Amino acid sequence: MEITSAGNFSCSLKAELKREVTSDSISAFEMAALMIYVVTQTVMARKTSKGSAEEFFPDKLTLPLLREAAADCKACDLWKRGTQTVFGEGRRRATVLFVGEQPGNEEDLTGKPFVGPAGRLFDEALVEAGIDRSQTYVTNVVKHFKWEPRGKRRIHKKPNAQEISACRPWLEAEISVVKPKVLVALGATAAQALLGPKFRVTKQRGEFIESTLAPYVMATSHPSSILRAPDDETRRLEHRRFVEDLKKLARVIK
Repeated sequence: MEITSAGNFSCSLKAELKREVTSDSISAFEMAALMIYVVTQTVMARKTSKGSAEEFFPDKLTLPLLREAAADCKACDLWKRGTQTVFGEGRRRATVLFVGEQPGNEEDLTGKPFVGPAGRLFDEALVEAGIDRSQTYVTNVVKHFKWEPRGKRRIHKKPNAQEISACRPWLEAEISVVKPKVLVALGATAAQALLGPKFRVTKQRGEFIESTLAPYVMATSHPSSILRAPDDETRRLEHRRFVEDLKKLARVIK
């Protein structure tokens, strides 16, 4: 087998695949080169990502298998900065499924969604609205924490369209498996990921939106936005509005 250049080497190796390989028709050197070529092509194919979480899906879609598969997701570059994948959590047949934007610092460290400051505010609001969190399912559009350094702190950074698109199949699979009666988008990123880029939470929050995603679909503010309110009065007002939106859900699921 003549090797004249990288291109010719590749072509000649492919040609070898087309003929019967026996001890008489191929030398030991040619066999070794052929094996290296095949292995290299296989490894390169495995490393090539189509930019979608779907290529990491398990053969069967169940929450435990999806969670296990998502732990190895590299559909976008956020896995390089996040400590771990933060998959959804809750009841297999939850009546209500809540969707946020992405995990925060505490979620990234614990591997559980909605356990940071915004998560604690969320829990308090659920109690006020008469909703048992243990009966719900909570997740995020993006499963890795996107952040930028600010001194010694890791500050949240909004995911971009490519990152949201790459991670979206995980969310779609969660919705498909859980089949909630009520689907709730928390904040603009989740609402636009589920209901389209033109959707505005500021104009349609607290309303039930017609959608094929679930019998009842609603968008409201994200608990973190309440924490970012400029003063105590605004914070109390936004907290009350958030609880009122949740109470609408409570009336639907009872």
